[in-house]
Amino acid sequence: MKKTLVALAALAAIGTASAQSSVTLFGVLDASISGYSNKAEDKNFPTLTNPEYLNVGHVTTSRTGLGNSGYNASRLGFRGTEDLGGGMAASFWLEAGLGNDQGTAGKDGMLFNRRTTVSLSGPFGEVRLGRDYTPTYWNDTVFDPFGTNGVGTSLVYSANNGYKGNTNYDRASNSVGYFLPPNLGGFYGQLMYSFHEQAKYSPGDATPHELNNSRTGGYVGGRFGYATGPLDVAASYGSSTVGDDFYDGLTSKVNTWNLGASYDFGPVKLFGEYSQAKYKVSDSNPIVDITDPINGFRSFNEPSVKGWLVGATVPVGAGLIRVSYSSVKYDLDEPAALVNPGAAFDPIANPLVSNPDPKANKFAIGYVHNLSKRTALYASVARISNKDGAGLTVGGPNFVTQYKPTFSTAEAAALTPKTSTGYDIGIRHTF
Repeated sequence: MKKTLVALAALAAIGTASAQSSVTLFGVLDASISGYSNKAEDKNFPTLTNPEYLNVGHVTTSRTGLGNSGYNASRLGFRGTEDLGGGMAASFWLEAGLGNDQGTAGKDGMLFNRRTTVSLSGPFGEVRLGRDYTPTYWNDTVFDPFGTNGVGTSLVYSANNGYKGNTNYDRASNSVGYFLPPNLGGFYGQLMYSFHEQAKYSPGDATPHELNNSRTGGYVGGRFGYATGPLDVAASYGSSTVGDDFYDGLTSKVNTWNLGASYDFGPVKLFGEYSQAKYKVSDSNPIVDITDPINGFRSFNEPSVKGWLVGATVPVGAGLIRVSYSSVKYDLDEPAALVNPGAAFDPIANPLVSNPDPKANKFAIGYVHNLSKRTALYASVARISNKDGAGLTVGGPNFVTQYKPTFSTAEAAALTPKTSTGYDIGIRHTF
């Protein structure tokens, strides 16, 4: 009797396993020795009103340690597919980020923080539900020789990720996504809608008097591209709701679009991308003074950031040289102001001036040596030059922005970010 029960259990297990076409455990372990050096400078000097000012020169923050994800993001994942017949399949994907240098997993309280989806695919394409990569993220990583990992990551990604509170830049939770089928002669595409999952009240005036509790968190976007032979080109657009004020009728969004391309000539593969993100405020109650229909409208600053990248990879035997140059410029959308706000306008003594828009440039170069299909050694170095108040870094500690020498009675100096330099030397293993 016991032998019969065991046999039946084994047959049931075999039947279950055969229904599931495949289940795969996969992952990446990437560890690096990484160093960072971020320099800020004092651009202030003695003036008539403060003749005893002491310029403190440069202040540098630096750090060296063991890091992770310098070449590929460390992760642990499970994925599986069940063949439903007729060209249909059901799939799942669970992927968690790993901090293998410290033994941590996940981020911000999420275990499977990278991708958690269940999907249905067939001749119509694929529908995914869960947390997934946004359409606007893909061009940043596909058309950058360094992807979005390590000190070499382009300024396009660094400036856009989290811009104006945009938490939906690389991934979005609570999303429904659609992917075109792969048999369209090289054309591919993705659409995504992410629910904000905020409570809706009826009547509307029952809504609590709080900010960001009505529409914040939603995302909608799409990407369309064409890949054939050595050519790959794609454009994408996404809109993420980053703030709202229900009673004031305001909704704030970050709208992002980018265009990227690559071409593989064989001896060298070229990459390029252009990107723009703009902060927009929608106002359903624009008039603040009904008695002044001309000047009674309120307005808001709508800053933006534009960036571009050019790069290349060059195969050298079992290795790969990677190089890129990227640049970003911020448009603060701030009106000109008087040099002395308390005095009358004077074109010479008290003119209107505008602050220069912050900008930054970055150069990165690296080498990857493949010991096998799964194991690689790599080294990368990068340097950022910040100008006019931009404060981008390759990683590591923040810039020092306020500094007062302990041996001096001088007032604290306001420092301006200048340069950021870093390197990664590491090993990556996939399984």
